[in-house]
Amino acid sequence: AMLHDRAYIGEILHKGQWFPGKHEPLIDRDTWDRVQTLLGGQVYRTHELTYAGDLIRCSHCGHVITGERKTKKTKTGERDYVYYRCSKYNRKGHPRVRLTESDLDEQVLALFEKLRIEDEEVRDWVLRVLREQTREVQEHTREQRAEFARQLTVIESQRDRLLNLRLLGEIEADTFAAKGTELRDREARVRLQIEALNRALDENGDIAVKAFELSQTLMDKWVTADFATKRRILEITCLNFSLDDVSLCPIWRKPFDMLAEGLFVQSSRGERI
Repeated sequence: AMLHDRAYIGEILHKGQWFPGKHEPLIDRDTWDRVQTLLGGQVYRTHELTYAGDLIRCSHCGHVITGERKTKKTKTGERDYVYYRCSKYNRKGHPRVRLTESDLDEQVLALFEKLRIEDEEVRDWVLRVLREQTREVQEHTREQRAEFARQLTVIESQRDRLLNLRLLGEIEADTFAAKGTELRDREARVRLQIEALNRALDENGDIAVKAFELSQTLMDKWVTADFATKRRILEITCLNFSLDDVSLCPIWRKPFDMLAEGLFVQSSRGERI
């Protein structure tokens, strides 16, 4: 009940309806919206396990690979171990495969080794391709932002009409308050999406380029990277993974699929194929 209390975002409850208040919000709207999404969707938290969270599917049954953290006592004290297995691991006839995080780290390092390109000219060509794709993504982002701006205009118009109806006495106070809350929530969601698009326009357009540049030196950086960095790299380079027995099998995003499969070659005339 406390997590649904709109007073934390600066509203007050009056006669069963929420209205904008004058007190300072204790929680920003972004956090509020995320909490409501989690409460409504019953999202399973992965506790920052790199390879959990619907990233990998079991090739035997198609179910998600889940992670679990175990604490064991050793001669030097307690130590955490992370294991990954299919969520249907205990079903009759299911392979009893369980891998440690270091097992998967080792396989990921081997996969990223395939991305390395020794030829400097080919590396430069790949970067040009990625930058061109970035420009296309940014143009799409601008179009989305324009659409959200249009939605804000519509919401503002609806708010004005709602106020006029209330002033004319054509709607009851409860209806006015409920519709006002609905419009504020819609506006907050749209503004949140605009904010995300703005960040995407400024930052995310360069992610693929940065990921490729990182992939060329990834071997030395992966093991010491934090959870957020590892997840971002995996999601940028791969659509998803499957676990076939003990083997991690990626479905690469473009152009990383061509890098991994060694499809960038050079003809005798210097052309890339």
